[in-house]
Amino acid sequence: MAEHSEAVALFEFHNSYARLPDRFFARLPPTPVAAPRLVRLNERLAVQLGLDPEELATPEGVAFLAGNLVPEKGEPLAMAYAGHQFGTFVPQLGDGRAILLGEVVDRDGVRRDIQLKGSGPTPFSRRGDGRAALGPVLREYIVSEAMAALGIPTTRSLAAVTSGETVWRETPLPGAVLTRVASSHIRVGTFQYFAARGDVDAVRRLADYVIARHYPEAVAAANPYRALLDTVISRQAELVAKWLLIGFIHGVMNTDNMSIAGETIDYGPCAFMDTYHPATVFSSIDSGGRYAYGNQPTIAQWNLARLAETLLTLLAEDQDAAVKEAQEAIDAFAARFETAYAAGLRRKLGLFQSRPDDLSLAQDLLERMAANAADFTLTFRFLCDAAVGPEADASVRRLFTDPGAYDDWAARWRRRLAEEGGEASDRRKMMRAVNPAFIPRNHLVEEAISAAVNNGDFSSFETLLAVLSTPYEDQPAFARFADPPRPDQIVHQTFCGT
Repeated sequence: MAEHSEAVALFEFHNSYARLPDRFFARLPPTPVAAPRLVRLNERLAVQLGLDPEELATPEGVAFLAGNLVPEKGEPLAMAYAGHQFGTFVPQLGDGRAILLGEVVDRDGVRRDIQLKGSGPTPFSRRGDGRAALGPVLREYIVSEAMAALGIPTTRSLAAVTSGETVWRETPLPGAVLTRVASSHIRVGTFQYFAARGDVDAVRRLADYVIARHYPEAVAAANPYRALLDTVISRQAELVAKWLLIGFIHGVMNTDNMSIAGETIDYGPCAFMDTYHPATVFSSIDSGGRYAYGNQPTIAQWNLARLAETLLTLLAEDQDAAVKEAQEAIDAFAARFETAYAAGLRRKLGLFQSRPDDLSLAQDLLERMAANAADFTLTFRFLCDAAVGPEADASVRRLFTDPGAYDDWAARWRRRLAEEGGEASDRRKMMRAVNPAFIPRNHLVEEAISAAVNNGDFSSFETLLAVLSTPYEDQPAFARFADPPRPDQIVHQTFCGT
């Protein structure tokens, strides 16, 4: 086993979570790896974080990204949290294979966590090895960076490093470490951890910390903790609406995988739909379809109700009054989600003036898509051209098993477009800005991972990252990356990879 080297100054850390009481985490360094090698460094993100990409790419920098060097001013720790996993409460989870190294303030003045994932066992590992296999690391790198390019709030990937070691799952696999960046790694499950222990002081300290770090405007509210709950609910409602608008399925929406900061976090068996259907499930561990595409808003509200429960002692001194406050906040989720979702659907259809029947128009299209196995991403992308005139309908029609189902809907849509007026070319431009041509299609992600894991070939990984960095632009040279999978390429299940 490799040993830690002397500390090195690569990050200008300004840590705050480490100032909380020791019961919030376990302090320990990452476990060094045998032979770290840099696979990918996100140079643009590094610059945004105020880092020197060239320095990070040196052997010393790579040793830091692998966990072999502990950075100067770093205060490595594994965070404690609990969580509902598929509806069952587990009172202690925590970072079982991740180490928070510290926090930096980026060029925009935003505080960001720097975390190593796959960095070895912690007191929360539950007999696990604390390591990560290369495949899941590459998946998270691809999907999180694609989400960022799509405009979806998300954790980011700064670097991927192979460890030179083997991790054992069902089979021996090459090991790797991901450097993850987040606004914070505080989860609904973090609040649950302390609430389940009756540690009211810790819940209050955590809430005050989250308000100070993420939602300082809540300080001036009549009830800051209600304002905190309202804001987290609003952020999550908008986030899940954005997921649905691009066909994203998280796969494991446990409460420990829901970020208080309103970012998408923990990319395990996540996937993007090809053909549209609200019951779509990819995760191999979601046998009951709890976290199916169309269930995500309901599950988000359920998770947020669990957060509200942890805050009852802070919302009001009287129990009945506290429950009333919490219920009012939770009840507002549905309207906030529907508002964000309906607005997004209007934009996808080129409707920029709200009309009462717009949502039914959009839902009618989605129902016809589901009944006709239409590709979600391509249907909306091709509608951008169809909005200019019916001569472009052929591209959309061929996506439907019964093209007449599209024709009936298109006639209604065009009447609505005519009522709104405006320049067709402007509408097309605006629609193309919200309807991507490229998403991380599951067969392409698997293709890139397979080449890297089985053959040590990262060229497909690099090409896919490049294409996904500009998802709203036509890229004729990479047209195949926009195509849906052939029957033999369809991915039916994705795996957590832990």
